[in-house]
Amino acid sequence: MNQRLFVSAFALSVLVFTGCNTANRDARFTNPNQPGPVVGNAVGVAAGAVVSNAAGVVVGAAEGAAAATKSTFTNDRRVVRTWRTETTSDGRTIQVPVEIEVDANGRPIADKKS
Repeated sequence: MNQRLFVSAFALSVLVFTGCNTANRDARFTNPNQPGPVVGNAVGVAAGAVVSNAAGVVVGAAEGAAAATKSTFTNDRRVVRTWRTETTSDGRTIQVPVEIEVDANGRPIADKKS
């Protein structure tokens, strides 16, 4: 059953995510002495690739700059609290919280005081 589901999902994704490229009627049959439509198609494909890559570079740079600017102003604090047992001067045992500020990866942030 799992194999049938996988095969049908794969076939459906192939049908959905593949595109169709249909050239106009003039580009299908060309005269070897006048290859204008074929050359025009090739130039159009090359120009489209260059323009789309240039647009992708601009968008990627803008998104990277926005993410870098956003990370500068992110002031989320992550604090890990542990409990230490201490004995008071009158003999009572109490739990004292110890808070350690950590970075996004869970590593302790060093105190600036020392």
